[in-house]
Amino acid sequence: MRRSSSVRTRWRAGVVAVAAGVVVVASGLGPARVSTIASAVPTCAGTHFVASWAMSPTDSVTPVDASAGPVPMVVSNQTFRMIVTPHLGGEVLRVRLTNRFGSSPITFGRTTVATQLRGARVSTPVAVHFGGKNSVTVPAGADVVSDPVVFRVRAFVPLAVSIHVPGTMGPPTKHWNANATSFYTGAGAGDATGRTSAAGYTSTTKSWFYVNALDVRAPASTRSIVAFGDSITDGFVGATPLSVPADPNAADRQGRYPDGLQRRLIGASIPISVVNAGIGSNRLLTSGEPLLLGSRGLSRFRRDALEQSGVAGVLLLEGINDVGLPPFANADGMIAGYRDAIGQAHRAGVKIWLGTIKPASNALVDGVLLNPQSEHHRQQINAWIRGQRSADGVVDFDAATRDPANPSVLRSEFASPDNLHPSLAGYRAMAHAVDLPMLATASSPRC
Repeated sequence: MRRSSSVRTRWRAGVVAVAAGVVVVASGLGPARVSTIASAVPTCAGTHFVASWAMSPTDSVTPVDASAGPVPMVVSNQTFRMIVTPHLGGEVLRVRLTNRFGSSPITFGRTTVATQLRGARVSTPVAVHFGGKNSVTVPAGADVVSDPVVFRVRAFVPLAVSIHVPGTMGPPTKHWNANATSFYTGAGAGDATGRTSAAGYTSTTKSWFYVNALDVRAPASTRSIVAFGDSITDGFVGATPLSVPADPNAADRQGRYPDGLQRRLIGASIPISVVNAGIGSNRLLTSGEPLLLGSRGLSRFRRDALEQSGVAGVLLLEGINDVGLPPFANADGMIAGYRDAIGQAHRAGVKIWLGTIKPASNALVDGVLLNPQSEHHRQQINAWIRGQRSADGVVDFDAATRDPANPSVLRSEFASPDNLHPSLAGYRAMAHAVDLPMLATASSPRC
């Protein structure tokens, strides 16, 4: 696929920055700590829907995915089989579809859900309805939620959401870096949503198209926590000193730090689902549309975090791109932004924890090449985060990942080749730094 030099330059400037996560500090759980956590879990009557998996839409115009593979720029009577991995099990689900970055209304034809068997092969698909109908038309800029579907969901068992787009449309709304392999048919191939085999699913992608959340019905004491941030939350692992393309070895391994955190919560029998609202290159203060950087964190915070089903808390780490990419933010601007996010969360009855910004002074992106002063601002911001009392807690990703001999850089075993994004080992360290009792204090607004 050929790109003009101007598009290539804009794309690289956008993707090369991907960063940020969420932090949390603690050690492993012994039996005494597990009992302490259990006593903090709220008991509530009834059931409600809780987000089991989610992604934040990034754009519709970037012509490649995170692995530099082509992305369809025109969709015409074809089917998309998106592979998603839930964090919370249940017997009834809902599917959310998005046209957030579409330029016109889109009609989604038949949609089905099935368990992934291998590649594009799936179990018998089950139909998903919208208002009792097989299809739904979604306005530009909007999302839609399906009717409840009886279907067994198991944590960390991948599902295939197959979506037929019967008409001819512009480029699909997507999440640019899925860290997962999905499939789609060629233009004109028609409705393949009911197909169990891989026949016709001739193209693969490392982006997610159209599907942006999966909810499951759960006891009222079960709740979701949103990991909100940029590419470090998103789980990006850079393959080169300039970050892009993504390391293919990270795909389909569920190695993001929210995945590791979810495994710990399951092991401790804490009824919390961690869903991911990370966007590569995203910034808290500065928007990056129309490219993959997405709306600024403060603008998308309500939609991507506070409107998730069953949300009780938000883990926020965002800022490394604000201080590392032009226009550069300073500590005062970032502090004002954090206060804004804290206020939004608390007005919604949701807890929020702030994460310190991890080190990257030796990274080309967000560091020595683009802004050698970013380390100075990072230290000022982290000092404020550790000292403030406005948020409900602090998670120190900086302490969990920095090199003890040189605290301005990542430990070598925790760094990918760009020295900006963690390796899979670094993401595991982040997951194991999370204070589970702190998360367990968050109760659903419905409790």
